[in-house]
Amino acid sequence: MILSERQLRFVVAGLLLGILMAAMDNTIVATAMGTIVADLGGIDQFVWVTSAYMVAVMAGMPIFGKLSDMYGRKRFFIFGLTVFLIGSALCGIAQSITQLSVYRAIQGIGGGALMPIAFTIVFDVFPPEKRGKMTGLFGAVFGLSSVFGPLLGAYITDYISWHWVFYVNVPIGLLSLFLIVRYYKESAQHSKQKIDWLGAITLVVSVVSLMFALELGGKKYEWDSTPIISLFTIFALFLIAFLYVETKAEEPIISFSLFKRRTFAIAQLLAFLYGSTFVILTVFIPIFVQAIYGGSAKNAGLILMPMMLGSVAGSSFAGISQTKTSYRNIMFISIIIYALGMYLLSSMTPHTTRTLLTLYMVLVGFGVGFSFSLLPTASVHNLEPRFRGSANSTNAFFRSLGMTLGITIFGSIQTNALTEKLKEVLGEMGEAFSTFNDPRALFEASARAKIPSFVLDKVVDAMASSITYAFTLALIPIVIAAISITFMGNERLEVKKAQKQATR
Repeated sequence: MILSERQLRFVVAGLLLGILMAAMDNTIVATAMGTIVADLGGIDQFVWVTSAYMVAVMAGMPIFGKLSDMYGRKRFFIFGLTVFLIGSALCGIAQSITQLSVYRAIQGIGGGALMPIAFTIVFDVFPPEKRGKMTGLFGAVFGLSSVFGPLLGAYITDYISWHWVFYVNVPIGLLSLFLIVRYYKESAQHSKQKIDWLGAITLVVSVVSLMFALELGGKKYEWDSTPIISLFTIFALFLIAFLYVETKAEEPIISFSLFKRRTFAIAQLLAFLYGSTFVILTVFIPIFVQAIYGGSAKNAGLILMPMMLGSVAGSSFAGISQTKTSYRNIMFISIIIYALGMYLLSSMTPHTTRTLLTLYMVLVGFGVGFSFSLLPTASVHNLEPRFRGSANSTNAFFRSLGMTLGITIFGSIQTNALTEKLKEVLGEMGEAFSTFNDPRALFEASARAKIPSFVLDKVVDAMASSITYAFTLALIPIVIAAISITFMGNERLEVKKAQKQATR
């Protein structure tokens, strides 16, 4: 069904609000976690608050993407919004960590439907000549949420209440819900297909097992402990079962036939690699800032603003460029800029100035921003509408999986490097410094004042070198991404001449 210009504007506004709300939720909550634990208790269980949300989101993405192909985008986007809002309201009134974790899982079920379906709706309602610009806009919002979330979370927690970290979703979500219900009209023609329940079950069990293994490993349990080994074993077995089931299902949740398309397959790999490296920037740069320059979490959040602006510019540039050259050429520009930015960040020392750090962040943000808008477009390139939801949700799934694995792997690398460096420079005192659950707490102004200057200098050097070491190793997946881009082919977002003339 063709929408009027007025309807399109309202639909886009509704989709943007939904994406902003869902994408920002995890980062905004992470900033408030210390205050939440202090209020509710459960220091030994707080990891479930994050993992419950992420598990539900990752498991739900491919399922809701496929369901939207079968029964329509609107009903499942509305379903996702409604469930997300109910979960948000419940989180705000949680009386214990256990309750909060359960309510976060409810939130995650809704979040798993929002982002992939929103991108798919864009491809349904906009003609090819406008899709690039629109995905650039949507990708910019996604990038903005990754960096703006921690800052907003810090301010809400400090000046209002941690409850409002969740309540703030309600007015945003209700406005999004109104706009979509009122103005989005979609075709009633959808292909009725059999639901792959066995595939859904094996996928959920596999993802849940992997998430729990990564969240608990090295924290509550040792990596070689029976619970962690058991979780990885369950993950492997159910993943094999899922892959087998999908080859036999009439309408699989993840269609392996899509991976026969070279551009689609490379886009999923790039989403995974970009996600695994970009997430560590949003976590480690604020820690670096506080370690080197001191100050509060809010100040550290503010310094991420250049990276946010860079990613918005990169996403917009890639969106506009999609009709002018191939996806491969655009991603080559992206990876060169991204690699250069990451290399410069890996070369930082305690003597690096704020000005240089700001320039490095703008550069790396601009490079990674390309992926936010281009990879979803490449994933649905020349696909029929009935496959778009599945393709977009698969892309979002691989990016989320990359972020989860990236923060776990590089987080362990940075922690181990910090521990070893502190032991080296401070001897037995180093182990005491490395036992902080949140390294940033050590670098608050009040804490810094209590540390002798000669000790503080050594701790700062150790923290800086451990972070730049993680950034250096992050160049490995970036190099793999660069090699992968060479296999993308020459596909581009094609616009017919008549369509070009009509838009002038």
